Amino acid sequence: MMRILLVLLTALSLFAAPKTLDVRLIDVEGGKALLVMTPAGESLLIDAGWPAGNSREASTDRIVEDLKAAGLRQLDYLLISHYDLDHLGDVPRLVARFPVKHLVDHGPYTGDNAATQQRYGAYARLYERIPHIAVKAGDKLPLQGLDALVVTAAGKVITAPVNGGGAANPSCAANPRQAELPTDKEDNNSVGILFTLGKFRMLDLADLEAYKNYELACPNNLVGTVDVLQVNVHGQFKGMSPELVNALHPRVAMMGNGAKKGGDAPTWPLLRKTPDLEDIWQSHFSVNGGRENNPPEDFIANLEPDDHWKTLQLSASPDGTFTVTNGRNGFHKTYKPGEFR
Repeated sequence: MMRILLVLLTALSLFAAPKTLDVRLIDVEGGKALLVMTPAGESLLIDAGWPAGNSREASTDRIVEDLKAAGLRQLDYLLISHYDLDHLGDVPRLVARFPVKHLVDHGPYTGDNAATQQRYGAYARLYERIPHIAVKAGDKLPLQGLDALVVTAAGKVITAPVNGGGAANPSCAANPRQAELPTDKEDNNSVGILFTLGKFRMLDLADLEAYKNYELACPNNLVGTVDVLQVNVHGQFKGMSPELVNALHPRVAMMGNGAKKGGDAPTWPLLRKTPDLEDIWQSHFSVNGGRENNPPEDFIANLEPDDHWKTLQLSASPDGTFTVTNGRNGFHKTYKPGEFR
């Protein structure tokens, strides 16, 4: 009888144990592919990396391999943050290789770049057979077991503070708004998501540039503080705005850079000055950054000149505890919860 009782208690304990939010920063050589798996078992892939061409292999094989390594048989949601080459990738090829239940994006491409129009057209034809959701700032993704608030989309940002946000931002006075860059504006159309699981918060703004970051941060910080920041624009300096990162107070920054794309030398010292930042984790050693503008090797998934497609993995619990693991060598670090700063 006692043995049966112990078995039942153990089973109940396992059943009651809080499930985790699991994130995999897939190495697509400075493109973007971020896999989010909710405690309820749903999956979201943000972006599809690169298509084949321009001296690059298609990211599809890497992504499919990692989706399978994560134990998935289908994707519940594929979110394309914006339509630049290194994010839209080759979605028709991806969905032919791996089932996708829903497509999510910021709506139609409205620019005049002929190559982007062609890529978007091939992608948008998938709407005919895969359910499609166009999101706007303030929407929530229909994920089970995880709050996923759209804070930016189609060039717009939220207008009201989220829970924990709204405080005046003293960094704004010292950091005036940067000029909008005179290029195709797809970066600033990026779908940006604030993920919340209990006390844990992670912000991913895709390729939102400094010009648009300012609207989230000034005069008031609309987002509040976060535990993890997925660094904008692969760590390119055009995505860095001190007024935003200083207000967010992230404990960890995760950067999906390539060896020679992103991880710009000026980005690293700016991040290091961020209040409360403990560590920066990177997909690749940044050749552009040089030794002084890279973290220790244990915090880098792929070292140069070797590249073995290694991921950075994050697992977070509702109590705010989270662990980041380097898929190259198994090095990991656990960050204990604390009150929002």
